[in-house]
Amino acid sequence: MIPLYLDPARARIALIGRGTLALRRLQWLIGGGAAPDVWSDAPSLELEQAAGAALRHTLPERRALSAYQAIWIADLPRDEADVIASQAREGNVLVNVEDVPALCDFHTPAVLRRGKLVLSAGTGGASPAVARAARERLEAAFPEAWAPALDAIAASRANLRAEGANFDALVDDARTRLAQHGLI
Repeated sequence: MIPLYLDPARARIALIGRGTLALRRLQWLIGGGAAPDVWSDAPSLELEQAAGAALRHTLPERRALSAYQAIWIADLPRDEADVIASQAREGNVLVNVEDVPALCDFHTPAVLRRGKLVLSAGTGGASPAVARAARERLEAAFPEAWAPALDAIAASRANLRAEGANFDALVDDARTRLAQHGLI
């Protein structure tokens, strides 16, 4: 596996699904800053409410899929998910089919967010429960204090770069500030 962080401001993202898993994935995507298009021919009431104006009350046709860079599919029977995933791949779109590793081009990790600090744990689809347990360990190791510390470090980094500081000076400053916040 090659871990990547996708910038939702630069990538078109879609979610295709119907129920609880689709709702959970929508909340996860929104938590990461995405505003995905949501396609569902039979959305649960909760999914419909959460998706709001982003909801399209149908499943996408082949030509619509190529507009995206990444698609998550959840709560569809395997045969339906397989067809949509195949059509998306024909348009060079990366696909994740929830809980079906054989149909996934990428896997969704368990994520911990501390402001701009994003930590993730993944198992390549082998065991989402293990990824979740790892995330829970990360939660204990990285308290909320990391968010304001990172903001302060980012501001300092911008100032130091403007002054022409080299890489080693940036690293030293970051480590000093983490120590001042009691994080290392």
